Amino acid sequence: MNRVFVLGSTKKPLMPCHPARARELLRKSKAAVFRMEPFTIILSGREDGEVQDIEFKASPGGKATGIALVGLFRSGARLLFGAEIAHRGAAVRASLDSRRSLRHGRRGRKTRYRQPRPNFAKRSRRANCGGKWLPPSVKSRVDNAAVWSARLARLAPVACAHVETVRFDTQK
Repeated sequence: MNRVFVLGSTKKPLMPCHPARARELLRKSKAAVFRMEPFTIILSGREDGEVQDIEFKASPGGKATGIALVGLFRSGARLLFGAEIAHRGAAVRASLDSRRSLRHGRRGRKTRYRQPRPNFAKRSRRANCGGKWLPPSVKSRVDNAAVWSARLARLAPVACAHVETVRFDTQK
């Protein structure tokens, strides 16, 4: 079960709470809904509070990336939030296949020859991720995980991040 993110009245992230506690705070008008995805409340009469360490963990994959927030308590580690980010790789591939088939159909027609676009062969690849070039599909996966880590760091007091290192076979 996912916890509800809590922000102080100055939008400082506090410890996530149980959904029943969040409902009670909302019912007593001590909090208001700040965001629906992921569900976040903002306290009206409290600026800050005591927080424990929270770890952000990510496990990248080809079709989806798993992310989790784990609270480090004296009694042990507990899962506070878990989600799976589905990547758009399959949808992009289907769109490219559709475009390719339409282009193939145009080539078969009796049309005038159209000149190629200028500078088509002079294109170069720019570094797009940490000084290295990555294929757009892999860069999209990296960017998705980076955006969600930044988003969750704004909503919870994240102390450290752990990302599982994996190798992708981009030729497969």
